[in-house]
Amino acid sequence: MARGTADGAAAERWRVRVDRGLCVGSGMCAGSAPGAFALDAGRRSRPLAEETDPSEAVLAAAETCPVEAITISRPDTGEPVFPPDE
Repeated sequence: MARGTADGAAAERWRVRVDRGLCVGSGMCAGSAPGAFALDAGRRSRPLAEETDPSEAVLAAAETCPVEAITISRPDTGEPVFPPDE
């Protein structure tokens, strides 16, 4: 559920997913956005929350993933944020 703002409009949120079948455990995401990603005992990345506020750090983590295992979308519409729809 989106959070409201002072004027009643819904604040934008991002849904962050990691394809654990693709993840090679480089840790670049956890290094770029330690508040959003962590490596588990098997050295695979996982998001710390399914949804998050938009941030440059989360976007940078997705952009720098060497195997493009991270996807970001808008939870209300499913519209991709990263990788962008082309």
